[in-house]
Amino acid sequence: MRQFMTVAKALADDNRVRVLMFLRRGEMCLCQIIEMLHLAPSTVSKHMSVLSAAALVEARKEGRWMYYRRSADATPPIREALAWLDASLNQDPAVRQDAKDLKLVRKRPLQELCCHYKNTA
Repeated sequence: MRQFMTVAKALADDNRVRVLMFLRRGEMCLCQIIEMLHLAPSTVSKHMSVLSAAALVEARKEGRWMYYRRSADATPPIREALAWLDASLNQDPAVRQDAKDLKLVRKRPLQELCCHYKNTA
């Protein structure tokens, strides 16, 4: 039951759900996520911590930057939760707009984008 409640709480925030939808397209630097959400770096880091604790995302550090992706070796309940999320929100107008915005953010050089955010390490 504990894992279920942790995942349910993680999915109960629209910013965390948006991040999971961003990550459908692959790994992202924390700076890119901050840029997409238009939130303070510390706020985004907290959201990523909640998603990590729920085993919905995995993180890796490269130099001074943190990268996140959806959990690759997720347990069946996590895979099912992510599949439900994708199926439920795939056609959502906000998710579709985020996908368009994400294409632009991904085109920006990471060094240029990340120089604006000091809490990315």
